[in-house]
Amino acid sequence: GPCTECSCSSGKEPDKDPSHTKKKQNGDRLCVPKIFFGTRTHKQITQISRELKRTAYSYVPMTILSSRDYTCIHPVVSNSSNRNEMCVELLEGKHGRSCSYYHGVHKLVEHHALQLGHGLPQAWDIEDLVGLGRKLRACPYFAARELMMGADIVFCPYNYLLDPQIRDSMDINLKDQVVILDEAHNIEDCARESVSYGVTESQLRAAREELDFMVSNSIRQQQHEPLRAVCCSLV
Repeated sequence: GPCTECSCSSGKEPDKDPSHTKKKQNGDRLCVPKIFFGTRTHKQITQISRELKRTAYSYVPMTILSSRDYTCIHPVVSNSSNRNEMCVELLEGKHGRSCSYYHGVHKLVEHHALQLGHGLPQAWDIEDLVGLGRKLRACPYFAARELMMGADIVFCPYNYLLDPQIRDSMDINLKDQVVILDEAHNIEDCARESVSYGVTESQLRAAREELDFMVSNSIRQQQHEPLRAVCCSLV
């Protein structure tokens, strides 16, 4: 009879050709690798999704991972200078309020999953997702992340693939997946940026003052003294 584990319901024998066999995962379920397509900028993702729309693969399940700067539609958070922190605070309900857009994520995900009605049946870009999110009052940022589960192709900026912290926070697992890097000659700079950090002299001085205060008040002296020495030497 038809197999229950995979998506083929015709009951035919699966392709026996070894080049078509896919790695087995979670018992007998067939696992198709995802394609992670990394670009240098968000603008390039828009260009590539436009190209995808013109191909025969326009209906392949996809998603675009991007920051809250591009996808947050909460009227207060989206206008704040620190969207990430404000978003997390809202979701944790720190001030007794939550985000209604976050709780509407399923509406956006279901529209995409069904690809019917006013869902987006073809390759889409961030603007399409945000537009639909506004219409449905549903969060595009978390919807895009949730759509990654069923997506065959995932578009994102390079650093989402290169920076281990971002990979971790976005639940990106590249093991046994396909990774394509567009304009790969930029990778070196991008890798350097993801492990670099810039500070101003005034920030260093402020940090030194705070560390002075910690040391003179015997607050974790052993940990703070070497940090103060680093600040002093840099200043």
